[in-house]
Amino acid sequence: MSVSRRFVLKSTAAAAATAVAAPAILRAHDALASSGQVDVFAWGDYFKDNMIQKFESDTGIKVNLSTFGSNDEAENKLRAAGGKGFDVIFPSITNGANYYPDNLLAPLDESKVKMDAIIPSMVRDSINLGATYRGKRYLLPFDWGTEAITFDSSKFDLADADVSFGTMWSPEAKGAAAFRQKSVIMGVAIYLDSTGDVPSNRALDIYKSEDDARRIWDACTKFIIERKENIAAFWNNATEATAAYTDAGATIGQTWDTTGLLLNREDAKYKYRMPKEGGITWMDSMGVCSGAANVEQAYALINALLDPEMAGMFAANTGYNSAVKGAGDFAGEEYKKQFNEVYSEEALANLWWWQADTPYFAPLRQEYVEKITNA
Repeated sequence: MSVSRRFVLKSTAAAAATAVAAPAILRAHDALASSGQVDVFAWGDYFKDNMIQKFESDTGIKVNLSTFGSNDEAENKLRAAGGKGFDVIFPSITNGANYYPDNLLAPLDESKVKMDAIIPSMVRDSINLGATYRGKRYLLPFDWGTEAITFDSSKFDLADADVSFGTMWSPEAKGAAAFRQKSVIMGVAIYLDSTGDVPSNRALDIYKSEDDARRIWDACTKFIIERKENIAAFWNNATEATAAYTDAGATIGQTWDTTGLLLNREDAKYKYRMPKEGGITWMDSMGVCSGAANVEQAYALINALLDPEMAGMFAANTGYNSAVKGAGDFAGEEYKKQFNEVYSEEALANLWWWQADTPYFAPLRQEYVEKITNA
């Protein structure tokens, strides 16, 4: 990366603070298109009815929504269609490099985008996380969030400062832990680095070389399998993560923020907190597919999503944090309360960012996912 990790984290903390202030005034009907349709391919929990209804009412453009549950699913489906079939897609920004060689995304015309609506540090940092290719921007920051620890506080009496990725693997968590295999190996890597058992430069050495990744993930997988009696459920999407707690008996787990925050809204015993080793942090993006049939409508949707009111609606719906300036002003008091509970100044300064994928990363990680799943 051309900027230091410390710089990225500091700018992200500032961005998070800005997201709860600095209103901006934009209007969806300023978009170039005012009729027709837009074919959207998004994460399953991104577009609630209130957002679709507002966009269709404001613009006269009909939304045709298709959803995916993982980055692999999104990438594979768009690749199989040769970049066609959808107009706007919402991949994690670190996956951008997987789309570019096959020309699955179109370079963005920034003159058609309300770029000044996006938190400036997010625009800047997105370049280093995979938003550009050969000097052109293909992806825009859309939202950011974390993967940390959700736990039933009636079962685990944990002070915020004591929450750890290692808590899932303690004897007290036998039969109680839920996680996504492809990211738990990162949480364990960060944890084992913090204890000194498997030094890895806070898991960043995984991105240095395949040999480094194998050294670290071998140790992480061994650690997990030796404690497999702790596992209550695996999850791969937001619906499955919630069901792990409500249906499969999990009382602690490594989850996305939306899982923990929405469970907390239903029952205060559930808490979502950053582990002391640092919450795993991601940025999702939006881009125009190379085979988009409704290009002007695609830009209309993008600009509508950059409106602070719509962005606040999104944050309130999902619990994710918008990359739009002033979104927090429209997200409601519950969102603000949860944000302040989860993201202390110390927690924001200690975030751990997913890095842009290296060529070996995804296939190698899948090897370890299969080992954990089949153990």
